[in-house]
Amino acid sequence: MSAARSGLIGELPQRLGADHGPLALWFAACIAITVALSCGGLLVGTSSLHTSLRWLLNPDAQSAVVLWDIRLPRTVGAWFAGALLGLAGAVAQGVFRNPLAEPYLLGTASGAALGVAISLFATGASVGALAWAGQIGLTGAACLGACAAIVLTLALARGVLQTPSLLLSGIVVGFLLSAATSLLLLTRPQMWRTMQVFLLGSTGFLGWSSVALLGAVFVLCLIPAVLLSRGLDALTLGEETAQSLGLSLPTLRLALLGVISLATAATVGEVGIVGFVGLVAPHIVRQTLRVNHRHLLIASPLCGGALLQAADLASRWVIRPAELPVGAVTACVGGAYLAILLWRRVRDA
Repeated sequence: MSAARSGLIGELPQRLGADHGPLALWFAACIAITVALSCGGLLVGTSSLHTSLRWLLNPDAQSAVVLWDIRLPRTVGAWFAGALLGLAGAVAQGVFRNPLAEPYLLGTASGAALGVAISLFATGASVGALAWAGQIGLTGAACLGACAAIVLTLALARGVLQTPSLLLSGIVVGFLLSAATSLLLLTRPQMWRTMQVFLLGSTGFLGWSSVALLGAVFVLCLIPAVLLSRGLDALTLGEETAQSLGLSLPTLRLALLGVISLATAATVGEVGIVGFVGLVAPHIVRQTLRVNHRHLLIASPLCGGALLQAADLASRWVIRPAELPVGAVTACVGGAYLAILLWRRVRDA
C-alpha cells in the first residue's frame, strides 16, 4: 500500500503536466532578461548614461566604487529580494490553495513595520534602549517584528490545521499591528520620514552584506520548498486526497509556512515592504507556462527577481536624479496587471 502511495505521489507532477521544451526556453529568456537588467542597473544612476558608460569602459577609483560597491550590489540584492518574494508567493498560493494568497498574508509586513517603529522609538527613549536599537539595527528589528507576527498568527489560529482560521488570524494580526504602528508614530512625528522609506520600500540601502544575507536565505528557502513541492501537488487535489496519500498535513504546512516566514522576514528587513511581487510573479508563470509546483517554485523566483530589478531600474530612471519608492512602482505595475487580468476574466465569463 505504501509503495502504491509513493508511486502515486511520484506521478502527480506528470499528471499535473509540464512542457519541458517551453519551460527551458522560458528559463533561458528569464535569465537573459535578468542579465540585461543587471547591466542596466550598472548604467542607471544620478549620472548620465554617457558618463556611466565611460566609467564602465574606463573606470577610475571613484567610478569603481560607484559601479561595483553601490550600483551592482543594489541590483543583485534587488534580484534576490524579488526572488524571495516570488518564491514565498508561490508557496503561499500552494499552501492556501488560493491564487490571491501573497507572502504578507500572515501579518509579516505589519509586524516588520512595528519592529522598525519600536526601534526608532527606542532611540529617543533611554540610553539602554538606544544601545539595544543600535545593536540590532533596523533590519534586525524588522526581522524580529515579522517573526513575532507569524508566531502570534499561529497562536491565534491554534496551529496550522485549519486554513480559513490561519488566513483570518493573519488578517487580524496584520490590522492590529498596523494600528499599533500608527499609534506609536503619532507620539513621535519625526519618525514618519524614516518609516515612510520603509513602508514604501527601497533598494537604495542594499550593500554586499545585504546581498550575502539575502542569497543565503534564498538557498535556505529554495531547497526545502522544492523538496516539498510534491506535497503541494498533492494539496492541489484536496486535503482528503493528500492525507490518503500518506502525507502529514500539519508537518507539511508548518515546514512551508517556515519557508514563507523566513523569506518574507529577510526581505522586508532589507528592502522594506514591497507589494505585489509575490502575488504577481506566480501568476505570470502560470499565465505563460503549464507547470507543476516543482517548476513553479523555480520559475517564480526567476520572474520575481526580474520584476523587482525592473521596478528598481524604473524607480531610478523616471525622475532621475531623484528616485521613486520601489514599492510604489511595484504597486502600480502589479495593480494594473491584476486589473487587466480580472477584466479579461469578466469579459470571457
